Amino acid sequence: MNPSGTGWITKLLRLLKVNSEHEFESLEELYPKLRSVGFLYGSNMATLDSVEDSSDYTNEERCKINLLIALYAVHTQTKSPKPFEKSLLNFYKEITGYKSSFISTILGTNLETILHKRIHIDNNILTKNFSFFVTNALLFMDVMAYRKYLEGEKHTIHYLKQFENSIRTLVLSALNSKSLKTSYDTSLIKLLESSFRFSNDVSYNYKTVIDATPSELESFYFLDLACMSTWSDLKLEGSEQDFLNKLGYDLKMSKATVKESISSVQLFYTTHKNKMALLNSKNSVQSFYDNTSLMVRKLISRNSKRLFKELKESKELVKLLSQSAHRELNDAEQKQMQDQLLDVLKSIPSLAIFLLPGGAILLPLFVKFIPKLLPSAFDDNRIND
Repeated sequence: MNPSGTGWITKLLRLLKVNSEHEFESLEELYPKLRSVGFLYGSNMATLDSVEDSSDYTNEERCKINLLIALYAVHTQTKSPKPFEKSLLNFYKEITGYKSSFISTILGTNLETILHKRIHIDNNILTKNFSFFVTNALLFMDVMAYRKYLEGEKHTIHYLKQFENSIRTLVLSALNSKSLKTSYDTSLIKLLESSFRFSNDVSYNYKTVIDATPSELESFYFLDLACMSTWSDLKLEGSEQDFLNKLGYDLKMSKATVKESISSVQLFYTTHKNKMALLNSKNSVQSFYDNTSLMVRKLISRNSKRLFKELKESKELVKLLSQSAHRELNDAEQKQMQDQLLDVLKSIPSLAIFLLPGGAILLPLFVKFIPKLLPSAFDDNRIND
């Protein structure tokens, strides 16, 4: 499956449905798993166990997969009579005011385009990873709001605004609890402010948020986001610890829960600190070089495997051709030989594209825009009937 290519949603849903014995957990049961893979922290280092992870997946692609699995789990648990893709598309249209266009129709289905925009919010490759980290840590709001939407919430956008304002208040309070702010902390506060999608610049009062009596899942999320904010520099001052303890107490959470939340983010950050752009103090030029190098390595890895697969399939063609000289092939074998002959003919321009300078970058574009002109091994999202 290629989460950056057209048709990935259909392919992922097919993979989830094929595993029919898999019972999707409630959102409360799924929450710790979303935290462990980094979805709640905005840095997806793995996919949920519903789908096999791949070393070829980027952080952004894993984020797409985890978001869609969480949304699908919500739809399954609420037993909504409406088809998943249709209800999800209507949900996003309601909260974003999204309108389809001629360009979006060409680039992919409306739902694929919307999810891409929810995650890929910065086209500037020099700053993308930094804003990606913060904005995607807020994607769990989409999952919570979608559940409200399926349960009959008539004003989903109002719920999101209140939810986001509560997060703004608590997270900024956590960041401001540091006794001495560095330029790093100030930049993080500004970035967080610019990452909110729904609320205005006026945050709630801390007491207002607490008095609103958040649900248990909302409280967990508030606490984890606060812990993530204070731990983003791999330091936890005494004043920050005091704030987290107070927040946990005010949210009616046990000391053990607060300790677990702090330990979870500490473990995640220390384990993956070399892979998380927010924790690295690289200049913009170095970040650009690293991002570009990583992208090229991923593309070469993916396309090399596809080329090898195509050549491996061609061996079967040679075998069938040799057998046809001694016996008559049955209908299935003849069809297989015809398909593979066509694939070999298609692979000639594909190989030429791949060998050109920059071919590793051009090849995925051909897969997206003219998939029928490339051999079947190059289409990760193809579904065989």
